[in-house]
Amino acid sequence: MRLPVIGLALILALVSSQHAASAPPLMGPHELQATPSKPADARIAYGSDPSQFGELRVPAGLGPHPVVVLVHGGCFKAAYATLSDLAPMADALKAEGVATWNLEYRRLGQPGAGWPGTYRDVGQGIDHLRALAPKHGLDLKRVVVVGHSAGGHLAMWSAVRRRLQSTSLLALPDPLALRGVINLAGPVDMRDNIQNYEAECGDPVVTQMLGGAPSQTPDNYAQVSASDHLPLGAPQVLIWGEHEPYLPRPLAQAHVERAKAAGDDARLVVVEGAGHFEIASPKTAAWPAVRREIQRLLRAN
Repeated sequence: MRLPVIGLALILALVSSQHAASAPPLMGPHELQATPSKPADARIAYGSDPSQFGELRVPAGLGPHPVVVLVHGGCFKAAYATLSDLAPMADALKAEGVATWNLEYRRLGQPGAGWPGTYRDVGQGIDHLRALAPKHGLDLKRVVVVGHSAGGHLAMWSAVRRRLQSTSLLALPDPLALRGVINLAGPVDMRDNIQNYEAECGDPVVTQMLGGAPSQTPDNYAQVSASDHLPLGAPQVLIWGEHEPYLPRPLAQAHVERAKAAGDDARLVVVEGAGHFEIASPKTAAWPAVRREIQRLLRAN
């Protein structure tokens, strides 16, 4: 059951005041984007649009290598971020023997972005691993999707795909099975927290993504909000920084409780001292917690 509007408003006010009063100096988007990374092993198109491509990094050896699909954030906006944001994470995982497929996708401000294009891009990009696996030694039985911020929402949605009706505009045939998804502080139910999220992003990005307010396009919201499709049948890990300003932690906890009640393996991990961007960087004290959850899902039977 979703939180009442009045209750959510009180939560937002409380979280905002606590964050302002107690947060230490935190990483910002420019610091995340300034983190150095190495060139990818290959840049490969999964569609015909200039933004439909991914960067593949593969460890040494024949494999088969487990795979982490990375989905960057940036408020769903082309002007805010690119897949380079998560390239340092891709480098760190490659060094530990994990292949990464770092996806780019159409974002607001680009033709075809939003509903349904952005979601179809992510689904198409993930499924393109089937074409890459034979040549690059990828283990399609060990695939985890990790997304940060807006990408965290898209990572959660990647586990929804197998629950969609075939008539959905978002549906693609036979979605690739996943070992699990990791949401690094991204929206779960797009109907919640719209005002606060759009204020942080500086634009009406949620309503632009989904073609209107929830009252105007209710089916669009239902098709992309993971809480509407429980059980997802895939483990879900939500990782929040202690000082998260975009998404109130109670919303993450509420989803985890609903998912567990529905029979899913779901958990919330809170990283002490971290904000919104530390959890996306392998160069911060938050990385061991993120790395541990990735490895746990890849090892799961």
